[in-house]
Amino acid sequence: MFYSSVSASADISGHLNLALLFGLVILGGTFGARLFQKFHIPQVVGCIMVGILLGDVFNLITPERIETLKPFTMFALGVIGFMIGAELRAEVFKKYGKQFFIILFSQGIGAFLLVTVGVSVIAWLALPSIVEDIDAANRLYTSLAMGLVLGAIASATAPAATVNVLWEYKTRGPLTAAVLAIVALDDALALLLYRGAATGAKALCGTSQGSVLATILVLLGEIIGAMLLGFLAAVVLYFLLKFVRDDDKVLAFSISCLLLVVGVSMIPDIDPILPAMVLGITIANLSPRESKNTFELVKKFSPPIYTAFFVLAGAHMQFGNLGFWLIVMIAMYTACRVAGKMFGSWFGAKYSGAPAAVRKYLGICLLPQAGVAIGLAILAGRQFNAELGHAIIMVVMTATFLMEIVGPMLVKVGVKKAGEVGLNITEEDLIKTYKVSDIMDTKPTSIPQDLLLQEILDVFSTSESVYYPVIDGQSRLIGIITIPDIKEMFANREFANWLLACDVAEPVRDTTTPNKPLEEAMEWMRRYNLENIPVVADGESNELVGVLDYRKTLRKISTEVLHRRRTADEMAPATG
Repeated sequence: MFYSSVSASADISGHLNLALLFGLVILGGTFGARLFQKFHIPQVVGCIMVGILLGDVFNLITPERIETLKPFTMFALGVIGFMIGAELRAEVFKKYGKQFFIILFSQGIGAFLLVTVGVSVIAWLALPSIVEDIDAANRLYTSLAMGLVLGAIASATAPAATVNVLWEYKTRGPLTAAVLAIVALDDALALLLYRGAATGAKALCGTSQGSVLATILVLLGEIIGAMLLGFLAAVVLYFLLKFVRDDDKVLAFSISCLLLVVGVSMIPDIDPILPAMVLGITIANLSPRESKNTFELVKKFSPPIYTAFFVLAGAHMQFGNLGFWLIVMIAMYTACRVAGKMFGSWFGAKYSGAPAAVRKYLGICLLPQAGVAIGLAILAGRQFNAELGHAIIMVVMTATFLMEIVGPMLVKVGVKKAGEVGLNITEEDLIKTYKVSDIMDTKPTSIPQDLLLQEILDVFSTSESVYYPVIDGQSRLIGIITIPDIKEMFANREFANWLLACDVAEPVRDTTTPNKPLEEAMEWMRRYNLENIPVVADGESNELVGVLDYRKTLRKISTEVLHRRRTADEMAPATG
């Protein structure tokens, strides 16, 4: 029954056009993200799980379809690189630059060395069961070659999943800055290590056709070319944005330049993250103020792109029958990579004098792997025979699956332990988290309904309020006295001895309740031009419990946002 359903799914997948497939991917990914968020699990995990279901389980997204969608995947990586660049402003590098590069090399080389040693040992033990009639010398050289290649791949960190978690939880502080910088630069380091390891592996296996120097020069040329591409695109975008102010034009120019960068980088098959990141860094530093709106527009445009990207990342996972030695190699690769990243991050942070939060928690924020690692694994697989090539690909893909599921949750743990969650929040974000009861004035100046006019005027003279609820003996709201009413009272002092509050109060236009979301209450006040709105316990009793002042609410929200950002920026960069 199961195999027949899988076969039916395969038939269906052949009839899915790209528009229908993308609709299914984004709808399923959004639903999965929302479902996992309900259980306080990062949304990226939900997207990946949906991708696994659509790919490996139901076979609706085949490897051929994934290859067809490679331009979209590259564009998604470009958007991620561009948004990372937005965070890497000059002041960040001035404050943390030395720490970033020390930690970058420490964690990357730590993972490379430990995985190289661990995998080489397992490969040496496993080779007789994988390759028939292998002699002792070839067994040693081949195991070392596999260790070198997998060690280099292990140094890579997936920026997409990591950064998505940081954005989801609105983080800000030294740990966030370090994570963004490391994941942005990590791909370049991984490529350097991979090219060197691949050259060494070819020499060990006797298939090398070029010198190490030539390989390094080619790689440096690619990196410099990628950076130059991003810089030139940024200069073009900078001048284009000088002539437009409309948000739609700003977004159109930004996306077009980003697409050009990604498209050009695909011609020599270069990872688009680096040039896109340089594009973002250059724009962020050429026009620090104006670029904020540009990045905000791209960020609002990007959620469906991220959702589809992570679903497709999950669909990459193809699990066949894993033999004993392959499972052992996967376990060794994963364990050594985790140990290398964590120890390397700790050592680099300690040596560079990074904050305590960076020393303690950076390592667990650098564990996710994805596209770059899988791409390098496929390249490495072509260097070896079919059996060894398949083993390398399966090791990386399975470990990637594990880290894509566990990694984002560990990123959340790290930034939460570091106290950086919610410190990069905006006014709109903060409003969404509040109820009316969190922000209302719980002790408004109210006026009893039977208070004489002369006594009401005395209350006005000693109060700073401009909005006075009128209540009965049971604290139930029966009317409102506002500024115009107060002016009229001063004009009618001759009636001060017999007019009561209930005689001069206006009818209540509207009320709200303490449990209502603040966002809804403020939207209602904007729509009907209400400066203040009474808060009653519930719709039936009409008991006054507070007043919501629109302008005071905005001031409180802005003050809280500034306080959180200041808290993040003032986190001590010294050791603690």
